[in-house]
Amino acid sequence: MSRRSNEPMWWLPFSGGMMVDAMVIPALVIITGALVPLGLVSEETLRGLLSHILGRLFVFVVVALSLFHAAHRLRFTLIDLGLKSVKGPIGVVMYGSAIVGTLVAGAAAFGLGDVCGSVLRVCGGR
Repeated sequence: MSRRSNEPMWWLPFSGGMMVDAMVIPALVIITGALVPLGLVSEETLRGLLSHILGRLFVFVVVALSLFHAAHRLRFTLIDLGLKSVKGPIGVVMYGSAIVGTLVAGAAAFGLGDVCGSVLRVCGGR
């Protein structure tokens, strides 16, 4: 009896992250890296967008999908570099890191700064 793969479950956030990384990240880099410093977009406007729930949701989705995209790419890069013998643990570490990063991003985006700070203190040992 063959075991079903859980691979398709990870392809959805990977492909979503790929789309976000290709289409949204360049626009965000232009806005925050060029338009704000040049004064074409005011910091108050940007702050206003990010203080709205839809703006925070947008940033959260961009961060979460980018983390899963990176995790998937790193996993298969390490496997292709010859670490096939530890394929399972690599997947756990990569996708686990993406899940933890998504939780921290959610806590930061939706005003749970105390929770985010607590997680960082526990992880950092401070």
